Amino acid sequence: MLNLTYNYKLQPTQKQVEIIEHNLDVCKSVWNYALYIRKVWFNSRSCEINKCSLHSEYIVEPFEYPNYHFQSAELTKTKKTNLFLKSGNAQAMQQTLRKLDRAFNDMKSKGMGFPRYKKKMKSFNLISNKIELNGNHLKLPLLKDIKIKKSRDIPNGFKIKQAQIIKKASGYYVNLMIELDVDVPLPTPHGHALGLDCGIQSMIATSDGLTIPRPKFLDKALRKIELLQRKLRNKTKGSNKWKKLNHRIALLHEAVANRRKDYHFQLAHQLCKENGMIFVEDINFKSWSKGLFCKQSLDMGLGQFFTILEYVCSQTDTYFAKVDKDYTSQICPNCGTHTGKKELNIRVHKCPECGFECDRDLAASIVVKQRGLEQIAVGAPVIKQPSNGGLTGTISIV
Repeated sequence: MLNLTYNYKLQPTQKQVEIIEHNLDVCKSVWNYALYIRKVWFNSRSCEINKCSLHSEYIVEPFEYPNYHFQSAELTKTKKTNLFLKSGNAQAMQQTLRKLDRAFNDMKSKGMGFPRYKKKMKSFNLISNKIELNGNHLKLPLLKDIKIKKSRDIPNGFKIKQAQIIKKASGYYVNLMIELDVDVPLPTPHGHALGLDCGIQSMIATSDGLTIPRPKFLDKALRKIELLQRKLRNKTKGSNKWKKLNHRIALLHEAVANRRKDYHFQLAHQLCKENGMIFVEDINFKSWSKGLFCKQSLDMGLGQFFTILEYVCSQTDTYFAKVDKDYTSQICPNCGTHTGKKELNIRVHKCPECGFECDRDLAASIVVKQRGLEQIAVGAPVIKQPSNGGLTGTISIV
């Protein structure tokens, strides 16, 4: 099964804008109340089973665990007497409960944080077999016939399964989830291998010797953002002028995010164009964003770039894999000797055993490439061959 997501900008009428805004408010209320019920259930069972808390105890009347099915049934009953909920779209509210349930499952399985209350709801989902795209008009269950800015056509054979309405500073958008019943084989290792090392001074260093400097997306717009934020500080919160300034700041941030995403896609396609295998480090970028260079790390958006790179690899038949990140900058790519920890100001790798010397990021990217080739070479014949720069010790598949 092949699933893709196409994004289009909506051009709604004033009445359709009111419908979208109203359903966003309804979904926000459903999310916040359902989250409140789940928090009550968790707080009432937070103490150990054999003793009470020393400070206070959260005591409520016992009730069933509020999973998706329980809350969905409660929502159906409440809609009969609550006019505000009755005025909202049933599918959008049900999908909001599903989204909350997925957030709780991720909290338990992936160790993610507790879901938070929503001050503003930015999107809701609509699922129907009657979603159709005819020319520049999209037929939806809630909005009937709405005009869109059709930037590209949906490929033949694909069916629209779901639509997500999104509110941004620049307007309203729709994500169409399309599906094609076909088996898509996963990319297999082939062709030229490329290792990527990410850093702060340079965003990406490749094993082929290409170094991509750190792009400064936010720095170019930071002066305008800071100027508007200083003006916003002197305005009365909630006033019309405060809302206008807040909207201008949001537009600048959205423009920065769009430039970053566009750059990531272009770079990903450039890397996949002439390579059959790409190996990257398995890094927890959340910890990076809390370090000394958190601002620079967040501005580069390396986590988003690796996600986009993996997607582009799957679309261009390029093998993508993550390798162990530990000690990539401490191992000599020429002889495999552990050279010890390097400080950040040391930008040159120099091996005391074999005397090999090169750029630190280049050496780390070659180590990443070697580890990736070792992973896929398990059970397959391998040979030793020199890589770029006359280095020995790299592994390739025959």
